[in-house]
Amino acid sequence: MQVNSQASKTDSGQITRSVKHSWSQMAADFPRKHIIAASSILGAIFLGLLLTPGENAQANRIQANRISLPIELQLDFSEFETNALTDVTAELRVDLEEPQWQEFVVKDGDNLSTIFKRASLSANTVYRVTNSKNRSKGLLRLYPGQTLSFKIDSDGELQSLKHVENKLKSTIIERDGEQFVATYSHRKPEIRQNYSSALISSSLYRAAQSSGLSQNLIMEMANIFGGVIDFVYDVRAGDSFTLLFEEKYLDDEKIGNGAILAAQFTNRGETYTAYRYVYGDGSVGYYNEKGVSMRKAFLRAPLDFTRVSSEFNLKRRHPIFKTTRPHRGIDYAAPRGTPIYAAGEGRVAQAGYTKANGNYVVINHGSSYTTKYLHLHKRHVRKGQKVKQKQIIGTVGSTGYATGPHLHYEFLVNGTHRNPRTIIKKLPKAKSIAASEKQRFLAQVTGLQLQLAAYHHHRQLANAEQLSGSQKL
Repeated sequence: MQVNSQASKTDSGQITRSVKHSWSQMAADFPRKHIIAASSILGAIFLGLLLTPGENAQANRIQANRISLPIELQLDFSEFETNALTDVTAELRVDLEEPQWQEFVVKDGDNLSTIFKRASLSANTVYRVTNSKNRSKGLLRLYPGQTLSFKIDSDGELQSLKHVENKLKSTIIERDGEQFVATYSHRKPEIRQNYSSALISSSLYRAAQSSGLSQNLIMEMANIFGGVIDFVYDVRAGDSFTLLFEEKYLDDEKIGNGAILAAQFTNRGETYTAYRYVYGDGSVGYYNEKGVSMRKAFLRAPLDFTRVSSEFNLKRRHPIFKTTRPHRGIDYAAPRGTPIYAAGEGRVAQAGYTKANGNYVVINHGSSYTTKYLHLHKRHVRKGQKVKQKQIIGTVGSTGYATGPHLHYEFLVNGTHRNPRTIIKKLPKAKSIAASEKQRFLAQVTGLQLQLAAYHHHRQLANAEQLSGSQKL
């Protein structure tokens, strides 16, 4: 009896290991629902075998081997330990009962209700989440590309919600009894500094893009120098620029650009330099080394244009009526919907529609200056409204007498039309650094001046070495 008992234990141990191995293999190859079903069936079969009298054990084992199962599950279970099967099944069930995260990417037109419905969650759950403790306002302002992840239990009840707004900002909302509590996570990126330089051979945009600058940095540079350089007419081949700017890194991966700290632009042999200055209240401005503002009281152009289709010309032949009519402004051809900016601070004197002008806006800038914006697709301001410089007042269109999408822009001084290209140079600059800010300004700017000087010196050495090497060859 002892020998048989020992042999039985040995066989049982081997079978146990075999069963565990088989179950592990199946767990990797089959859907979990199938595994649970199979484990339940087999468990019931073998439990019955254990309760069968000894003399019928062999017959029952044979019968068990003949049970019809999918061929993948036809394993030899004639000898086993019930604990082995129970342990494996329990592990699988625990794994399946643990709620798994379901992720949904926000698309155009999505809101919180549509995504909750997609996750099979009720409107009542939406209400409770939006009224949770420390609730996240970001949930009410979803943007395409953001993600919402849900952890839902077997009863279909939401346990946790994760809202990822971007790589730096996310919110976790977790169930706490009958209510939900929100926890915020804000990560700060590492700020690094970088330089970029380019020589313009054809256009500013091509030169900037070839140097690796993003579209936002290109437009920001144009905005900084927009008061002293006309980027439509003045930029020529041979001009150059240098930027000192911030880059944002997270986990050693670049996630975007920061502010331009200093910039130089050489246009037709004259070099303009701008430094970023942060006031005590957090506001920002760009000034030259003497503290003179880089921007004027009016923008050189009232939109981010692609090209100028018609210049100021008092003897221009009208493109529709084929007659010679004064053209008291500049036409900026641009795609329909391109934002149009207020050229300067002022108040909207008129905003309406006429057959000739289409949708139009007129802004008074004090008692002497007036700007007009014609053929708009849509107006975004109303009569009497105050506007700031570069506030969007409408979008490019082709309403009224227009042959295509463009903005017709006029500039008047004391009621007389003046050429927007030339009059802008005679207008006063915006406010410069106040005397009370001068010392603080110089303290901030000195370091940037040294960095730009060091960078230019390094480039000159590199260019000299490259030239010397090419001459030796």
